[in-house]
Amino acid sequence: MRGTERQSISVLHHKMTFDQKNDEYITSVPQAEDSEPESRMFKCKNIDIIVYITVIIFGIGSWVDINGLWVELPAMITEGLPEGWNLPSYLSVIIQIANIGPLLVTIIHLCAPGKLNNIGVVYVILGVGSLACLFLAFYWKTTAYVAGEERSIVLLVLQFFLALVDCTTSVVFLPFMVKFKSEYLTAYFIGEGMSGMVPSLVALGQGSGSVSCVNVSSTNTTTNITTYSVYPKSNPPNFPVRDFFLFLFAMVFSSGIAFTLLNYVPYYKKEYASDDEISETSDDSKFQSSYELTNGETQGRITFSDPSTIGSSTSKLVKQGTNAQSVDKSGILNDDIKITKIVQPISKSLYIYFLILTAFLNSLTNSVFPSIQTFSCMPYGISAYHLTAALYNISNPVACFIAMFYSASSSTVISFLSFLGSLVAAIILYTAAASPTPLLVGTQTGEALIITIWVVGGLLLTYSKVAIATVFRSQGQRALMWIGVMQQVGSFFGAVLFYLIINVWMMFKSAPYCPS
Repeated sequence: MRGTERQSISVLHHKMTFDQKNDEYITSVPQAEDSEPESRMFKCKNIDIIVYITVIIFGIGSWVDINGLWVELPAMITEGLPEGWNLPSYLSVIIQIANIGPLLVTIIHLCAPGKLNNIGVVYVILGVGSLACLFLAFYWKTTAYVAGEERSIVLLVLQFFLALVDCTTSVVFLPFMVKFKSEYLTAYFIGEGMSGMVPSLVALGQGSGSVSCVNVSSTNTTTNITTYSVYPKSNPPNFPVRDFFLFLFAMVFSSGIAFTLLNYVPYYKKEYASDDEISETSDDSKFQSSYELTNGETQGRITFSDPSTIGSSTSKLVKQGTNAQSVDKSGILNDDIKITKIVQPISKSLYIYFLILTAFLNSLTNSVFPSIQTFSCMPYGISAYHLTAALYNISNPVACFIAMFYSASSSTVISFLSFLGSLVAAIILYTAAASPTPLLVGTQTGEALIITIWVVGGLLLTYSKVAIATVFRSQGQRALMWIGVMQQVGSFFGAVLFYLIINVWMMFKSAPYCPS
């Protein structure tokens, strides 16, 4: 054939030119004639700042009530709850029982795909969470005798409902975010991280758990010998526990308002992912979208084959190395030309590896670290403990903020960062196991080191979790659901293991609040 013969096909607003010499299509995408100029005032790169902030508020509602309950425990216990400092052990067990929520949602998704109304479940979660916080504000001190012992029955029952809805957010909130552009998934994780940071800062302002070391002297009248001792004394909070729970109610209620805006208001719907992107993330193994092609002279059907047939094509519709690798051309003179586009999913082995890694990382951040923080930090002093707790909670949203600008997608990079985070976690475990006399105890270097280690560990592990979730976002709604499931699985096994280590086998020893 002489020269290069080409024929053009119009694809909606796309133009495809077929190069018969090279046997390939060249695609151009001209600007639509009727497209309106961008008029949104709060646009930054590919995100709308208002929508981004709204997604963050929505994400805060995922765990803000349970995290708030945990940081408020010292203030509640000092007001005379009958369980005393055994209360955290009760709450840990209740939270693990509450994992029945995500388990039921997962079973429904597997047995009846598409039958569960995800929007309705989100409203139930936020509604129950709001009401539980509101009731806690007024009835958290109510007790009753159960099995012959006084129990904080209202607190324990309402805490179960809070744990039930919060655990379920892991398998409901993430799949909802598939509606939005991939950039907004990072905003959700920033909000999820802030669900721990915000109540911690409020509790810090309240003075929850604030302890002072008081010198007490006692004189033996018989021997006339005076002895001096140092005892911890709880300081009164700056505002009552009731106001703290009302604050949590306002946060969960605000998350519900944010969800309503994201789901129904047209301004927010403009930031939804395109139809092509949604269709590409609608299934775990096959993502497709169709276009009608027509040409006045020659017509035909062009179909991208199933991934299992990749490599069997006799024509190169796209250059080698792209996602869509195979084409079957037939039916010249048909009335239309149909293109079905395939986005190649990640390999099965990598899929499973990332899920297992997600469970491991969440076991560390959600269960292991909270369980051993006092053992790891208290030997270095009360100030080091409180500063570590605050900065660690801040490191979570900071890691998500970093992922907004650069999110690793390479399995090698993610694995390396996870390995570094695991090394830091091993150091933290050592300091907890060596309590009350770990390395460099009683020195300013030790205080600075323990704070730095905790913050770096939080950054590395949280960033790795967000990177994996971002990779799975392109694999569809079910993939994100499995990420949520593995988050809860890892958290469950981590909590059970360290409950046994701390409360049954008693392998860790606490450092005194006020060393003598």
